[in-house]
Amino acid sequence: MAKPLPPLNALRAFEAAGRHLSFTKAAAELNVTPAAISHQVKALEELLGVPLFRRLTRALRLTEAGQAALPTIGQGFDRLAQGVEQMRAHAESGVLTISVSPSFGAMWLVPRLEHFRVLHPDIEIRLDGTDRLVDLARDDADVAVRYGAGGYTGVRSDFLFSQVNTPVCSPALLGGANRLAEPDDLRHHTLLHVDWKHTDASWRMWLLAAGLPDIDPTRGPRFTMESMAVQAALDGHGVALVGDILVADHLTAGRLIRPFDPGLTTPLNFAYYLLSTEESAARPKIAAFRDWLIAEARTVRPA
Repeated sequence: MAKPLPPLNALRAFEAAGRHLSFTKAAAELNVTPAAISHQVKALEELLGVPLFRRLTRALRLTEAGQAALPTIGQGFDRLAQGVEQMRAHAESGVLTISVSPSFGAMWLVPRLEHFRVLHPDIEIRLDGTDRLVDLARDDADVAVRYGAGGYTGVRSDFLFSQVNTPVCSPALLGGANRLAEPDDLRHHTLLHVDWKHTDASWRMWLLAAGLPDIDPTRGPRFTMESMAVQAALDGHGVALVGDILVADHLTAGRLIRPFDPGLTTPLNFAYYLLSTEESAARPKIAAFRDWLIAEARTVRPA
């Protein structure tokens, strides 16, 4: 185990006093009183059990122990200052790290990021695709986009949009012997499930709401990410029950369709939020991304 170090303030007082050979000048540099410097140095000497200065009537001289230690401790403070500057430079750099769920990132955010890059070419984007919990005060992420019930504590939370669950499929399923024309036809098609979805967002609840309790709501493959279920639907492998905003681009392009009445949806209790720390929220790169993302969210679902 590493030996415990003396208090940093005491070492700082010694380094400044040794460099200036004056308690008064050290006090002016550190914005404290000469008595405070003298007290810190005295406490350090008592802790180490060795005198560091010879206190003359009108002068201050380093002892051999003080002379031996001063260059190394001075270099140590220089290295600390360099480390702090590196941290500060990272905080103010043009790199913006966004923690985002892989499905939301791939299906909604990435297709729109070029809009942000055009507006802010000086900000470099780094996407961290993960659903794990992040500590924005300690982790590398500057902001996070999360899907939840809201009520986040200890962070700034900006609402983006809510969703409704809607069945989607490839247009190819509208033809053939078992063409998909009405909800009852689902008994002849594969149901694609998103494993993490809550009970109120499941096929079971949708089928009950559609008046089809006799269709088995559990059959069909399950996917841990919404984007995989959507890809299976795009490939014509079945019907996925997914959030409408995430597939809005596919619906607009005609790659996916809503095979039934658009009113046959189930509302979701969760919504998407942009999270940042209160301390970092005003940083230019974070404020710029927040303003752009909220405006972009309003284009797909006005507040």
